[in-house]
Amino acid sequence: MGEIIGLGTGHRLKRGLGRNSLRARRLFQSTRSHRSTSSRNRFVMSPQEQQSILCVALLAAFADGNKADAERESIRQMADTLGHEAGGAGLTRLYQDVLLKRVSLNDAVAGLQDPGQRQLAYEMAVCVCDADGRQSPAECAFLSDLKARLKLDASEAAAFEREADAVVQAAEVAVPAAVPVPATAVATPAPTQALHAELDKSILNYALLNGALELLPQSWASMAIIPLQVKMVYAIGKAHGVELDQGHIREFIAAVGVGLTSQYLEQFGRKLLGGLLGKAAGRTLGGIGRAATGMAFSFATTYALGQVAKRYYAGGRVMSTELLRQTFQDLLGPAKQMQTQYLPQIRQKAATLDAGQIMQMIRR
Repeated sequence: MGEIIGLGTGHRLKRGLGRNSLRARRLFQSTRSHRSTSSRNRFVMSPQEQQSILCVALLAAFADGNKADAERESIRQMADTLGHEAGGAGLTRLYQDVLLKRVSLNDAVAGLQDPGQRQLAYEMAVCVCDADGRQSPAECAFLSDLKARLKLDASEAAAFEREADAVVQAAEVAVPAAVPVPATAVATPAPTQALHAELDKSILNYALLNGALELLPQSWASMAIIPLQVKMVYAIGKAHGVELDQGHIREFIAAVGVGLTSQYLEQFGRKLLGGLLGKAAGRTLGGIGRAATGMAFSFATTYALGQVAKRYYAGGRVMSTELLRQTFQDLLGPAKQMQTQYLPQIRQKAATLDAGQIMQMIRR
């Protein structure tokens, strides 16, 4: 079985991706610096500025023009969900405006005057395009156009692009791109109580880690959530004698009802509307503790996804798509309640996460 992620917190790890990376020096800043930032020095976005950045993110989501109906529906549901939360008024209409091409990229960019906001908008667009794998030619063209319109600092934009690409590369090698189909059926070993317990522990650890990643203000952090979910499903399948590849796992996640692009959009939207992202890219507003109270999304999604995968592969992969989705929804509610129970551990993990450590977790 794949290695189970540990949650050791006995010491604080060194932070950053490397001395020569401009953005790396700002990644995973200590919580002490967060607490020392006074309220009067914090930059709060206006609702109009938030809408402009969300518009850029939605335009990025549809940049390739190849979104399946299921993914489009997931994005619509995401917009509807966030639209009913504080600060989210108008998001459902914004989604419709983007889908029907009633709003342009130029319109969205015009609402962003602050350089930090413009950098943040670009980072979000890159992450959205990377959410379902390596960028398509259409997505590359969109991002190139966006970068030109935003008039970004070239060195800072390039630094983030390198970091985002490093996550994509790590995700590509973490799970096989394709596996050979066996000539004869391979008998699936009957799961034991020990295996169930081991998988439950692993699923919880993945959920805690992804919940912690969601609390971090850096746009880079949330990019690691989907690759870790893919890796979790791979390990669960392997534990039941099933060798999976990237394509199968992504199809399974979609069948459960978890959209890759929509999932990242919701993570980002919650951060933005919850005040965790500020005018200066990478700056925390409110700190980990305040933000944690409203963010159960990644913890709950990861936990419910892992439990569905365990049932699916233990049962010989005979669950229908309808049953997969219903089972996931049935597990999602209790998983959201569990987030409150494990919130102290999620906060602790978020305070000690190291960028290099996360990259290793994706690869190994």
